[in-house]
Amino acid sequence: MNDTIPEIKQITTAETLPIRHKVMWPNKPIEYVALPNDKDARHFGLFVNGEITSILSLFLENNEAQFRKFATLIEFQGLGYGTILLKNIIDLIKKEGIRKLWCNARVEKSKFYERFNLKTTDKKFEKGGIEYVIMEKTF
Repeated sequence: MNDTIPEIKQITTAETLPIRHKVMWPNKPIEYVALPNDKDARHFGLFVNGEITSILSLFLENNEAQFRKFATLIEFQGLGYGTILLKNIIDLIKKEGIRKLWCNARVEKSKFYERFNLKTTDKKFEKGGIEYVIMEKTF
């Protein structure tokens, strides 16, 4: 992770879209990664040397938070930046008194989320040929 101190900031939907597209669905049109309720979300970016490397969108409803479109640029994966971002978001929602955090995790990434004490549920689905499982954590 070099000697650079990453910085987390709230960002706009427009700032998330290029990273979502590049990391998650590069073979689809960029509109594919936009969510109908993006305008209602809080979007966060982790910056290294002024460059966004990781992004996450947080949707709040009924005292629950769902994080979606969590992605780290490929060249920055494995350096701990996604971990830093997710830990900070978990701390933030705990401080805000949110009682539950959940996500639709790609099945092959579920071990990563288990490190943050998110538990797999029995709810699974497929989208675009990719298997997902709902994972959650209560506070």
